[in-house]
Amino acid sequence: MSGAGIPAGRSCPPTSFTGRPRWIWTSVHPEDLTHSTPLSICIMPGCSDALSLIEHSLVDGHYRIPLTKIKTMRETLREKNLLTNFLEKNTDGRSQNVARDPKLSLHPLRNYLDLAYVGNITIGTPPQQFKVLFDTGSGDLWVPSVYCYSPPCRTHKVFNPHLSTTFRLPGQPVDLIYGSGRVVGVLGCDTVRIGNLVDVVQPFALIRSQFGMQHAPFDGILGLGYPSLAIRGTTPIFDNLKRRGLISQPVFAFYLSTRKENGSMVMFGGLDHSYHKGEIQWIPVSRPHYWQITMNRITMNGLNLGCFRGCQAIVDTGTSLLVGPSRMITIIRRLIGARPVGHEYAVSCRYVSRLPTIVFTINGNNYPVPPEAYIRKSLRGLCLSSFAGGTENMSRSETWILGDVFLRLYFSVYDRGNNRVGLAPAV
Repeated sequence: MSGAGIPAGRSCPPTSFTGRPRWIWTSVHPEDLTHSTPLSICIMPGCSDALSLIEHSLVDGHYRIPLTKIKTMRETLREKNLLTNFLEKNTDGRSQNVARDPKLSLHPLRNYLDLAYVGNITIGTPPQQFKVLFDTGSGDLWVPSVYCYSPPCRTHKVFNPHLSTTFRLPGQPVDLIYGSGRVVGVLGCDTVRIGNLVDVVQPFALIRSQFGMQHAPFDGILGLGYPSLAIRGTTPIFDNLKRRGLISQPVFAFYLSTRKENGSMVMFGGLDHSYHKGEIQWIPVSRPHYWQITMNRITMNGLNLGCFRGCQAIVDTGTSLLVGPSRMITIIRRLIGARPVGHEYAVSCRYVSRLPTIVFTINGNNYPVPPEAYIRKSLRGLCLSSFAGGTENMSRSETWILGDVFLRLYFSVYDRGNNRVGLAPAV
């Protein structure tokens, strides 16, 4: 794909590329995970990881970006038969050190997302604002561009490089193909701002064609995975921030609220301990690619459900559900009495409180997920299961994905300096 029509200016330094495809997961409903392949990314050369330090500030060495909890389009459609705006952002003022709290712009939800958490960033000079999914399961940043005429681009904010005085165009083509759609574009570099953090010459993809994701609740994705997940030859935004000392510690953390009145939060450069209870338990990263850890076992009422000799788990803010091998998810659905309702699985709401707690044992510590967490009640009154199968498509070994269902219960810390994940009960 050429960069015709996009202002080139001074291009970013060239990089090398091997053409190796990579696989990541995104938030999908059970039907998408069961009947489609994982998200695959095959991308051409990127811009360099050059980074300069400009206008930035630290508040106690911490940066906190408010996130907004999203209401599902599926539930809205069931109630009103139309798309509505996202739930308004609410923050609880838990920490007096929280940075300025700009109100997030909200987008309609796509029906494959049960729950998503999005935050504002800006790209360019002067800044152009976008809503992105802060995703620990990928490594790249992308947003739609004004050169995209696909229907999904008309429902989202688009980046106009002509309006940015700091935009640079390496111009190499980018092609992202995954189970529920595809985005195609070119690589660019510009200034990216996350709250008070300012990252210049940051590579990102300008999307020119988009198939699917028309009603996704975000404009783009900001990946927070390891560099091996990113476009070959580029440096992910978090790595650029820590390399140049823009953050005081090479860590970030998520608090995902289950209550409307409490604001969700992603924080960079340190931790606000008012968002969790007790001590943070640290788990070594078993493979620095995803935020992947070793899990000991999974039980319900003392019955082993899987992970009999240990298995792998990916801690992923970009996945809404608890995802595992299809065979084991089928067993869990039978144990909780879940019956198919359309493309989902429902239980009797009268018996939710009697359902067993599922316990994930990680590094010798138990992390219970009660039925009130893994069963969600729709506006139609259905009590739906939040388990999905399909991880056998991404790995030969037994692998689970601990998505938002798990992460709403546990404050999660991602420590790149020590290659470890921290978990503690959320407040």
